[in-house]
Amino acid sequence: MQKKKDDEQIVEVLQATSTEEGSKYVSDLELLGVNNNNVRENLNRSLSPRHINMISIAGIIGTGLYLGTGKALANGGPASILINYSVIGLVVYLTMLCLGEMSTFMPISGSFCSFAKKFGSSSLAFTLMCNYWFNDAVSVASDLTALQLVLDYWRSSDSHFPYWAASMLFWGFLLLLNVVHVRVYGEAEYWLALLKVIAIVMFFIISIVVNAGHNQDHTYIGFKNWTVGEAPFVNGFKGFAALFVSSSFAYGGTESITLTAGETKNPIRNTPKIIKTVFWRILIFYVFTAFFIGMNVPYNYPNLSKKSVITSPFTIVFQMVGSRGAGSFMNAVIMTSVISAGNHALFAGSRVLYNLGLEGYFFPKFITKTNRYQVPYVAVLITWAVGGLCFGSSFIGAGTLWTWLQNIVGVSNQLAWLCISVISIRFRRGLAKQDRTHELQFANWTYPYGPYFLVVFVTFIILVQGWSSFAPWNVADFFSYYIELFVFLFLWAAWWLYKRDSFVRSSEMDLVTDKYIQSEEELCFNEELDNRKGWKKVRLMVSDYVV
Repeated sequence: MQKKKDDEQIVEVLQATSTEEGSKYVSDLELLGVNNNNVRENLNRSLSPRHINMISIAGIIGTGLYLGTGKALANGGPASILINYSVIGLVVYLTMLCLGEMSTFMPISGSFCSFAKKFGSSSLAFTLMCNYWFNDAVSVASDLTALQLVLDYWRSSDSHFPYWAASMLFWGFLLLLNVVHVRVYGEAEYWLALLKVIAIVMFFIISIVVNAGHNQDHTYIGFKNWTVGEAPFVNGFKGFAALFVSSSFAYGGTESITLTAGETKNPIRNTPKIIKTVFWRILIFYVFTAFFIGMNVPYNYPNLSKKSVITSPFTIVFQMVGSRGAGSFMNAVIMTSVISAGNHALFAGSRVLYNLGLEGYFFPKFITKTNRYQVPYVAVLITWAVGGLCFGSSFIGAGTLWTWLQNIVGVSNQLAWLCISVISIRFRRGLAKQDRTHELQFANWTYPYGPYFLVVFVTFIILVQGWSSFAPWNVADFFSYYIELFVFLFLWAAWWLYKRDSFVRSSEMDLVTDKYIQSEEELCFNEELDNRKGWKKVRLMVSDYVV
C-alpha cells in the first residue's frame, strides 16, 4: 500500500508543471530543432535501472571466469593470474569511462559501433560492427559449447547422453527469451545475475574457510601455493603474456552493457551511474576471485589446464570442503551462468546487427524489422542461427572448440577496446572543434591520458599475447591468437577499397542526430529523486518506475 501511495505521488509530480528552469531548457532545445525525433531507432525503452544494474553484473561474470581461470592458473601461476586480471581490469575500467561519456551523450543501441561511423569513418564502423557482431555470435556458440562441458560433470561411466541435444534445447530457449518483449530478457538476466552474485559471495566465504584449514587435509594453506614448484610465476613472461587473451575473454561483455542504452529508461541519468560502479564490480568479481583461486588451488593441480568443469577452480574449492554436493551446487550455478552469458551475447549481437542495417550496410529494410514488441527479431534470428557453430563440438571435441572460440572472442574484445579508445579521442576533438564540450552530461575524468594509454597498451598486448606460439612454433595456436586480427584488417581494407572513404573531420562530425534530450517528465522525475532522502530514495532508485 505504501509503495502504491509513493507511486501516486510520483505520478502527480510528473503530471504537474515542470520547473521554470526545466521548461526553459526543453523549450530552448525545441527552438533549436533538437529533440528526440532525431533518434532513428524504434526500440522499446522498458529496461529499468533494476534490470540494467544486474545485466551489467551479468556481463562481467561469464563462462571465462568459471572455466577459463583453471588453464590460466596452470599456464601462468598465481601471481601472473592476479596481476593479469588486475591489469585487464584497469583496461576495461578506462574503456568504460570512454564509452560512458559517449553513451550518455548519445544513448543508442549501436553504442560504440555506431559512434565509429559518426566520429571515425564508414570503413572503421563497418569493420567494428562486423567484428563485434561476430564476437557476440561466436560467444553464443562458445557458451552453448561450454554447456556441454558443464553437463559432463554429472556423467556416469555408462552414460551416453547426447550433449548436443541439451545445447539444442537451450539454444531454442535463448531464442524465446530474445524475440518477446525486452522486459522478458531483462527479468531473466536479473534473476540469473542475482544468482551469480550470491554464488560469488559464497565462493569467497568458502575460500576463506578452506584456506583456514577446513579442508580434506585439515591443514592451514595460507600462501603455500605461491611457493610450489615454479610459482608464483610459471613460464616467466611467456606464461604471463599468454593470459591476456583468456582474461580478455573473461572480461568480455562489460562494454556491451551500453548496447542496452537504446532500450533503457532515463538513460542520461542511469548510464553514468552504471559506469561509475564498474570499478568496484571489477575489483570484487575478478581481482578478488583471482586472488582466492591462486591461494587455494596449486598451479600443478592434476589436469587443471584441461577444459572441464571438474577442474574449474570454483568446483575444486567447493569440493575441498569435503562435500560432493557442494561441487554439484557450484556446477549448477555455472550452468545458469552459461545460459545467462549466452542470453546476453545474443541480445548484444542482435543490436549490433540491427545497427548494421540502420547504418545502411546490409539490407537495411530487412534487418531493421521489429515485431509488435519493438524487438529487432530478424537481427535476433540471424545472430541466433550462427550459434549453431556450437554443434561442431560433437565432432571435434567440446574442449578443443571452446579453446579456439575463447581465443577468437578474447582478441575480438581487445580490438573493440582499442577502437573505443580511438573513437573517444576523436569524439572529444569533435566536441572541442564545434565548441560543444560543455554539453557533456558525463565526462571521462581520465581524458586525455586514459584513452591514449589504452591505444598504446592494448596494441601491445594484442601483439605479444601469442608469444607462446612462437617458441616452440605451433601453427594452430598462432592462428587461434591472431586470425581475428587478420580478419579485422581484411574487412577494413575491403570496405575502404569499396568506399574509398576517409575519417570524418572534427568540424563535420554529426553531434545532433541520435543525441538524446531529456523530456520534461524525466527532468521532473530526476528533480524528485534528488529531493528524496534515505530509504524512500533507495526504493525509488531500484523500482521499475523510472521514466
